[in-house]
Amino acid sequence: MKIAVIGTGNVGSALGSSFSRAGHQVTFAARDAEKTRSVASGAGGRAATATEAAAGADVVVLAVPYAAIEAVAADIVPVIAGKVVVDATNPLKPDYSGLATAGGASGAERLAALLPGARVVKAFNTVFATNQANPSSQGTTLDALFATDDDAAATAVAELAGSIGFRPVRVGPLAAAQELEGLAWLNIRLQMLNNGAWNTAYVLVAPPETAVVRTPVAA
Repeated sequence: MKIAVIGTGNVGSALGSSFSRAGHQVTFAARDAEKTRSVASGAGGRAATATEAAAGADVVVLAVPYAAIEAVAADIVPVIAGKVVVDATNPLKPDYSGLATAGGASGAERLAALLPGARVVKAFNTVFATNQANPSSQGTTLDALFATDDDAAATAVAELAGSIGFRPVRVGPLAAAQELEGLAWLNIRLQMLNNGAWNTAYVLVAPPETAVVRTPVAA
């Protein structure tokens, strides 16, 4: 696939590198052009602006701080119609005291409203960058929990997740992103309270067979 990764922090760099190793064509984009070129070079990808990257991609992955979502959406909305957009962000409050979206729509649903015509999928937000960079590091297959209203987008994201070594599990419609963001916050808070190693991951035991999307999994 042609993948645009918008964001070159821990998550964007980790996911983009894993996608590239799996044989996908990866284009990175971020505000800092010099860092973007450096990350792209190290990951075997290329660098571009957000608009250029999104325009040429099959799947666009947003891996930016939640506070940057509106600005990024404004950059890519002219070229995003019909494309799969993966929201890998978590809507944390600036002081890391909880979710900024508590009691309202999920961050992914808010993103979908900013990108009319895009096929939005909440995915990869429950997996820390350490495991995104090396999905096999825990010695077992980790779950990539995702939510979307679009069946074709679900297939594309499941194939993408499977290609880098995750077990894709569809947890429901896009509205279920609220629970995924809650799971991510639970894991984040667990690390902060216990000085964790930031590699804790979710693995479902005996999930419903119809929720597991069977794809070729990377060796």
